[in-house]
Amino acid sequence: MDELLFINACVRGERSRSLKLARHFLARWQALHPQATVVQRDLCTDRLPPQYPEVLEERDALWNAGQLDHPMFDPAHQFANAGKLVIAAPFWDLSFPAILKIYLERISVTDITFGYDEQGNNVGLCRADKLLLITTRGGDFSRPETAWMEMGARQLEALCAMYGIDQFHCLAAEGLDDVRNDKDALMAQAMVRAEALAEVF
Repeated sequence: MDELLFINACVRGERSRSLKLARHFLARWQALHPQATVVQRDLCTDRLPPQYPEVLEERDALWNAGQLDHPMFDPAHQFANAGKLVIAAPFWDLSFPAILKIYLERISVTDITFGYDEQGNNVGLCRADKLLLITTRGGDFSRPETAWMEMGARQLEALCAMYGIDQFHCLAAEGLDDVRNDKDALMAQAMVRAEALAEVF
């Protein structure tokens, strides 16, 4: 069965609510797909350098030489070849932590995760048919008056279109830092939603 790639961008580690929710989803999904392989890429452990000038210079030189099998492009190949994709990242500053942005920049490689046809149209090259973002938010950014401020899920959904991934899903536990809310109840509700989503993912 296809490999599921779990991209862990939870910078608070074991204290992360997003990681707790993601692990609950993955445990249920793995139970439903015992023959599947779940591979984790921990962005806090496997630290990719940002696209500094020297990094871009090396990347451009390798790409122009057609050396797409160079280890620099391994993260892009891993992402492109995964059967399903799950990203866990907290909601930070209306988006997600910088380590995830760095990762996305490093995997966005022409002729690996996306390309262009003869007419210059974008063509997605990723195998996955689904990508799931699992996140937790201190406020509620699903309401009409606040949804426009949410940039993390929106960016990932747009990238799915670029990468050729047909379905984008977002599992979010919201309002967790609002003192008026019962945060334990909200997390419990999100866990139930995670189980239901694992059934169809």
